[in-house]
Amino acid sequence: MTAAGSTWAKNYAYSARELVEPASLDELAEVMASADAVRLLGSRHSFNRIADTTGTMVGLGRLPVDVSVDGDRRLARVEGGAAYGVVAQRLAALGWGLHAMASLPHITVAGAVATDTHGSGDGIPSLAEGVAAVELVTTEGEQVRLERGEDDFGGAVVSLGTLGAVTALELDVEPSYDVAQTVYEGLTWDAVAADLDAVTGLGTSVSVFTWWKDADRVDQVWVKQRTDTEGGDPAALGLVAADGQRHMLPGGPGERCTRQGGVPGPWLDRLPHFRMDFTPSNGAEVQSEWLLPRERAGEAIDALRGLAARMEPVLQVCEMRAVAAGRQWLGLTQGVDCVAFHFTWGPDQGAVERLIPHIEEGLTPLGARPHWGKLFGEDALAGRVDEAYPHRHRLGSLRRRLDPRGALRNDFLDRLGI
Repeated sequence: MTAAGSTWAKNYAYSARELVEPASLDELAEVMASADAVRLLGSRHSFNRIADTTGTMVGLGRLPVDVSVDGDRRLARVEGGAAYGVVAQRLAALGWGLHAMASLPHITVAGAVATDTHGSGDGIPSLAEGVAAVELVTTEGEQVRLERGEDDFGGAVVSLGTLGAVTALELDVEPSYDVAQTVYEGLTWDAVAADLDAVTGLGTSVSVFTWWKDADRVDQVWVKQRTDTEGGDPAALGLVAADGQRHMLPGGPGERCTRQGGVPGPWLDRLPHFRMDFTPSNGAEVQSEWLLPRERAGEAIDALRGLAARMEPVLQVCEMRAVAAGRQWLGLTQGVDCVAFHFTWGPDQGAVERLIPHIEEGLTPLGARPHWGKLFGEDALAGRVDEAYPHRHRLGSLRRRLDPRGALRNDFLDRLGI
């Protein structure tokens, strides 16, 4: 047992009295069944209290990591405590690939899908939509498996850690493929608002980065294109390829990012923004993100442009991406294609928290949902949780069945009414 420590960004110190890291499923079952209050810890890449508890925090980092593929079913079985980058390396060695990767390959599979973390692209849904089955250990010490197609599966993946310790998942896979990544410059927000389809259609996955130093100009456009498909025409949007390796942060070390310049490479070495062998941080930071219906993107851009001068002193970088519709009960893209606006802020959390209500004032009326693991207005979401998540009561029923004594509850979930 060791001290629970803090989040990855060190912006929040956990309240847990202990951190336990079981080395086997039997040890895990014993810990889960005996703890009066328990939460699960992944890569610590959250920026709020979602993973905290006053009791026992359980890390799965000591459990064995195995990756196996059923080629006939196109499914891979992986341990939930494994990092996406490690899983991707093992899949690639077997000749298989995933439909998407998040910006960071360092985050755990279980933690990423539990909070509906995502990759991006027209027609590409979040990482949770690629999960076909979930295996977990409950607070009764029982092993449970939930599969796609079952009535309760809509609550099994994006569960916010409320059902149990996820020990394994089955992920959809496809034959391995190559991707070429090119960074472009010269885009304006007027061009994005006028033809969003042309921008997000430039490649398989497209990220629009801005520092909001200029309310009219986009700073970088990262285009990741599968080599077995064709993308759009950057010249039609007036884009010019960058003259060297770029980092999305001003002055950031480009060598920490995945290879650019249109050089093809394996999917796992291009879809994430950051290389697995580098720590993806520009220093202390906190993050926020909101996802909203794609059809409201122009209005969202207008709202954010109006806040540019207020955001710029606190901001490191803002990223806009497309994410396809999902089916998870607590998912961020329920039944509708979305755009995501992600903010990497400086370390002044107080200033960020004072700014968030102004951002949400502009985005919430457009149907925005905040990312579960990042900073947002908790009271504001609590006031509209039924509207934002009409299936939350179904998750509540599933949670009470698998965690009847409520050991996985915490103040964060209670405050939101989840």
